Amino acid sequence: MTEQTERPRAGAASPAALGEIVSPRPLGEVREWPDSFADRLTAPLPGVRGMSRLTREHAVRPGAEGLRGIHRLPYAPEPLPATEAGTSCVTWAGHASWVVRTGGLTVLTDPVWSRRILGTPARITPVGVRWDDLPAVDAVVISHNHYDHLDAPTLRRLPPDTPMFVPAGLGRWCRRRGFSRVTELDWWEHAELGGVRFDFVPSHHWSKRTLTDTCRSLWGGWVIGTPGGGQRIYFAGDSGYGHWFTEIGRRHPGIDLALLPIGAYEPRWWLGDVHIDPEEAVQAYADLGARAMAPMHWATFLLSAEPVLEPLTRLRAAWQRAGHPREDLWDLPIGGSRLLDGARTPWTPRGISG
Repeated sequence: MTEQTERPRAGAASPAALGEIVSPRPLGEVREWPDSFADRLTAPLPGVRGMSRLTREHAVRPGAEGLRGIHRLPYAPEPLPATEAGTSCVTWAGHASWVVRTGGLTVLTDPVWSRRILGTPARITPVGVRWDDLPAVDAVVISHNHYDHLDAPTLRRLPPDTPMFVPAGLGRWCRRRGFSRVTELDWWEHAELGGVRFDFVPSHHWSKRTLTDTCRSLWGGWVIGTPGGGQRIYFAGDSGYGHWFTEIGRRHPGIDLALLPIGAYEPRWWLGDVHIDPEEAVQAYADLGARAMAPMHWATFLLSAEPVLEPLTRLRAAWQRAGHPREDLWDLPIGGSRLLDGARTPWTPRGISG
């Protein structure tokens, strides 16, 4: 590993952020970062008054009416399909956890295989892929450090030499837990592994894991791509709606599939700045200029107040109103897979009846 001695200033733009052509960052380099990334926030963080209002309104979880239909959440695990050379495959394990197989690599996004995470009830649907059924994991990408995206018990299942791609400032957390191949990236930087490129891109979000580390690490999404005109997959992590989607689409034209969150959005006065709702997800898809969209970040954990079935119902309605082709909405059940082979093949939706 190499050591970078120059310490970036808080708020200083990286060369990539200034539009310069940059080389891949070295894998596993140890870097120094600002003490805070709060200057990257695109909205103020909620304060004490907001927390008090949330408590008064009992708007943390769905009520009894909102839990109706919980047994109908789309869960249909299947064996992982085979992938041929030049073909990529995505499998939704639940929430923001995907098994992405591309360029000969198996990549996990924000892997959470635990039954429970801090501060929430146990998951309402099982994991869609048994851990023992996973192929050898070649890399992990993390979008940010919130507990529903960075799960220490799940990561402990991985070999310590598993390559980890994480936001700036999160490398120390990973190395303290024994991971030896950790690559931290700033927005618009990228690294390469086995011919697959990992670009870290901005999001409208924030980070916090303890009482003392608010915005001490960065947050964002990932564009995972294969060379030579291969598939490009955008994994958004968490984000509110805003200008970054258009900018990501401009810098990364030709995204084949956008994995976009659609849940954990109510009440809007509390979550609107950091979580897109289903209608905003459809707009973000259009801003990105992506070929297809697969929804995520719903049907797994009770994180907010909207009814459990509402995200997909609203997404499908917004998609239809926007006039997008139905076959380009890949509303997979948990445990479902879809191949990207470069062709727009017909597809029959599964899961909840539309």
